[in-house]
Amino acid sequence: MKYVSNQNVTDPSTNLAIEEFLLRYVTNEPELLLFYVNEPSVIIGRNQNSVEEVDPTYIEERGVHVVRRLSGGGAVYHDHGNLNFSYISSAAENLHNYSRFVDPVVQVLNELGVSAELKGKSDIFVDGKKVSGNAQYASRGRMVSHGTILFNTNVQHMMQALNPRQVKIESTAVQSVRNFVTNVQDHIKESFTIGLLKQALIRGIFGSDEPDEFVLTESDWQEIEKLREIRFGAWDWNYGRAPKFNIQNTGEFQAGKLDVRINVEKGVIESIRFFGTFAGLTEIEELQSHLIGTRYDAPSLEAALESVNLRQYFGEIPPEEIKALLV
Repeated sequence: MKYVSNQNVTDPSTNLAIEEFLLRYVTNEPELLLFYVNEPSVIIGRNQNSVEEVDPTYIEERGVHVVRRLSGGGAVYHDHGNLNFSYISSAAENLHNYSRFVDPVVQVLNELGVSAELKGKSDIFVDGKKVSGNAQYASRGRMVSHGTILFNTNVQHMMQALNPRQVKIESTAVQSVRNFVTNVQDHIKESFTIGLLKQALIRGIFGSDEPDEFVLTESDWQEIEKLREIRFGAWDWNYGRAPKFNIQNTGEFQAGKLDVRINVEKGVIESIRFFGTFAGLTEIEELQSHLIGTRYDAPSLEAALESVNLRQYFGEIPPEEIKALLV
């Protein structure tokens, strides 16, 4: 096994691109291990509906990244207090064998005085609370097994970012199962940092503080950037892959009732209808046609409505309240 340094990159789209690059293009190395820490971000499972998994207002206000990974499973929150590890190896003998990759982490945590244990097929728990989730994916005989370690993640921010909006959303997409979680730092007696945890894991897994390293060349980084641009940094991948889903939201205002129903496919508004007791001066069908084809995210809807006089359509209902019903 060789260690791969990501040069302390914290951009989640780049780190996921490194994973894919190592999986698809570094086939002459039997096994590789990558660690990375991401900026605040929600990492969406391959088959999930991105819109359904995040609080869009919180995400936009805080500048939290939303990136879809290649593996399945639920959405997870990353920040500077979350250490991620990724094994790249042959799929023939390792696929579905989570303990092969998780057991060394559990052992190191126990050596640090943290009573960690593998529960189920792929999660690490400490004192009955989850500190690590893991997922896998395979391609052409190679595989990635990657996981998170909550070291000192801001749990409040995590729950705010992951909580879906309080609107009626119907979808066949997978919804995340949210577990009670804890941070490793809360279970370590001595003063410890996430950097020291990473070093302890390197020492425990490789048996040395200076393991054999696979060094990414300038050419490798160029290929990684291409993967980032076409996949993990692209709206079409992170949002456009969302399954078809329907949204219905209703508001009661002094000037009348407003009910909005939106059909979204591949992240774009396919149809939208407004109902209610509002008193507008212009036919509402004009606005509905204007919004069809708009990306279903707050910035795109805001841009689409920038030149629209909403009072023409909805009378005295405050424009900001109308926009809040849409996103």
